[in-house]
Amino acid sequence: MSKEIRLLSASAILGYGFPEASLKAGLDRDPHVIGVDGGSVDPGPHYLGSGKPFCSPIAIRRDLRLMLRGAIEKRIPLIIGTCGGAGGAPHLDLVASMAREIAREEGLHFKMAVIHAEQDKAELKRRNAAGTISGLAHQPLLTDEVIDRSERVVGMMGPEPFIAALDAGAQVILAGRASDPAPWAAAVTRAQLPPAPAWYAGKMLECGATPSIPKGHDSLFVTVREDHVECEPTNPARRCTPLSIANHSLHENSSPIHHIEPGGMLDTSDCWFEAVSDRAVRIGGMRWNPAEQYTVKLEGVELAGYRAICVAGTRDPLLIGRIDNFLETVRGEVATKAAAFGVNPDAYQLGIRVYGRDGVMGAREPLRGALPHELGFVIEVVAKQSQEIASAVLGVARANMLHTDFPGRLCREGNMAFPFSPSDIEVGAMYRFSVFHVAALKNPLELFPIEYETL
Repeated sequence: MSKEIRLLSASAILGYGFPEASLKAGLDRDPHVIGVDGGSVDPGPHYLGSGKPFCSPIAIRRDLRLMLRGAIEKRIPLIIGTCGGAGGAPHLDLVASMAREIAREEGLHFKMAVIHAEQDKAELKRRNAAGTISGLAHQPLLTDEVIDRSERVVGMMGPEPFIAALDAGAQVILAGRASDPAPWAAAVTRAQLPPAPAWYAGKMLECGATPSIPKGHDSLFVTVREDHVECEPTNPARRCTPLSIANHSLHENSSPIHHIEPGGMLDTSDCWFEAVSDRAVRIGGMRWNPAEQYTVKLEGVELAGYRAICVAGTRDPLLIGRIDNFLETVRGEVATKAAAFGVNPDAYQLGIRVYGRDGVMGAREPLRGALPHELGFVIEVVAKQSQEIASAVLGVARANMLHTDFPGRLCREGNMAFPFSPSDIEVGAMYRFSVFHVAALKNPLELFPIEYETL
């Protein structure tokens, strides 16, 4: 029989949840590794900036407890990348603390590796001065000022830190920001299987059962051999098909066939897909092209201001029929009245998203001229200096949305309905991405220190 490694992904993200029966069904098939991706850049910059987890700590703890029990019982490694949603120091600390607490509560014993991904600003400046950091796509050159303004910066590790932790005997590996497929690619290449199926398997496993139909937060079992990968969901209510697998392989990339990763590129242009049962698919033909220079992505965020929002709606046909003119009048009133208490237009940004017309696509909405029977509004103010200013300007905007007159107006009490009281919501600090760059490394481990402990 050809060499193989069997991998079980519990779900798309730690904290998304999965049926306990699906996890058990996967463990009953004797995987060599169990794991889950812990986060993503998809939810935006807030979680990296704030240090808060993307998923509820209650949900993270539930998933982690079940996975720890399963891994220890089966005596197999448990690997989690991008802990806490963004993979910064507070996110990694949160999940590591949970693992320690669960180990005490459950009487579990294991060696744990904690792989750090948050970067030291002084070291980033040194590397930038040496010319080893460059911008992604159309990003400007990185400067010391941008680094200093960053709330935190993480590096997106490849498989090598995971391999080092496994080689050191760690059974539980918790990592900061990592390439989503990297933990799986680490397990496969460490088992002396080729990198092409290793990375392809990682692309499938990183999202749990998402490559199956119907899609849902559930578990996926993947077997990797020398020249192919086999995928099957562990929940009998789901199944993988050639189309569902091929569709999933297109996601989260600027190219549908070229997937850039630390250390190289996965090329899926010649992949073939074969149904081996009504629930499992075999995939082959993938290629791995090593990079001449090993690089890792850097992600950093900075404070952009403070946000306040209000949600409102109307079904007044007279107002809906002249909504653009109405909103233009409201904006003018807000500028005038905010200036009266000392807040100039350059101190804030006012946004009004119009749902039911173009709230999703904005100016690109092809049906923008359609006349709806009701409209919803998300009024947003972002102030550079303080939450107080954001909330004050939002109050003016909300009042003018409610009371501004317009030709033919019949309702004298108010233009808007508000679903919440209080109507104004202070969201707090707002972050934006400021570092989207790549660092060239001599050693794939050099930005990612590993700490070990025995629980």
